[in-house]
Amino acid sequence: MAEPFKNLAWDDFRLIKAVADARGLPAAAAMIGVNHSTVFRRLKQIEEALGAVLFERHRTGYALTPAGEEMVALANRLDEEITAVGRKLAGREPAPSGELRVTTPDSLLIELLMPMLAAFRERYPEVRLDIVLSNQALNLSKRDADVAVRATDHPPENLVGRRIARIAWALYGRAQDFPEPGSVTQEQLDARNWVSLGDTLGALKAVKFVQENVAPERVAYKINSVLGLAEAVEAGIGIGHIPCLIGDSRPTLVRLAPPDDDYAADLWLLTHPDLRHSPRVRAFLDFLAVEIARHRRFIEGDAGHQPDGPLAEPEADVRA
Repeated sequence: MAEPFKNLAWDDFRLIKAVADARGLPAAAAMIGVNHSTVFRRLKQIEEALGAVLFERHRTGYALTPAGEEMVALANRLDEEITAVGRKLAGREPAPSGELRVTTPDSLLIELLMPMLAAFRERYPEVRLDIVLSNQALNLSKRDADVAVRATDHPPENLVGRRIARIAWALYGRAQDFPEPGSVTQEQLDARNWVSLGDTLGALKAVKFVQENVAPERVAYKINSVLGLAEAVEAGIGIGHIPCLIGDSRPTLVRLAPPDDDYAADLWLLTHPDLRHSPRVRAFLDFLAVEIARHRRFIEGDAGHQPDGPLAEPEADVRA
């Protein structure tokens, strides 16, 4: 069996794994960036070289044979080994350069990070930023991203990072609807329509509050995006809880209640332990920690604060 493997390249293992994951050729082709006919032709060549059928072709898709299962297991091991070596080599770069993939939610990118990323590029023009907008935790162990900027009270245990602020949340409405926001009564709030994050984010306390305290017929709008939630409040669809760094930056919105610490979440910069000493990762973490520190009081609900200089030294790296 060893001899046929001499004719297989890493791309062949990637192809086998893609077909197994996608259970079909068109989706597998899209995953690895080739056309359908190339996958069909190469898979046939691989099976002929191995002298084994890797997939059973059914109307519902491609199913692994026992030989195929062994090949996919081997492909996964190779993928892990190659990724691990890549992480270690990335940590030995002589100077900040190359591509840096950063994942963050759209709300943090647009409302906080964009000017900081522009300033980072000016200081480190050899580092190319690849931004992945996602509310999901990507797999930094597999290099889906190099750095994650996340709001969470429970960062993954296999990552290291810095807790750099605590994001405050408060209840907001349109200024034109509440000319005297400081004197709003509970009865007035109960009479209003509400907007909320969707049930898929039901673990958040702000969502639980709406589920438990607002009549279902008063919940006029749900969305799975914090930025979209703020847009809905600004459009007048209803009142709702949003991060203060978004609400306080929009003159058309007013707070209807003080920030509630129960809804707050820690803001983390996270990376994989193998990458923490990579020059480009280290430069990015250090730069962003200082820049965010300048805005820390604003992020934590001090609406009157204007960032001017560092308010605190960045926290030392801690294991999440």
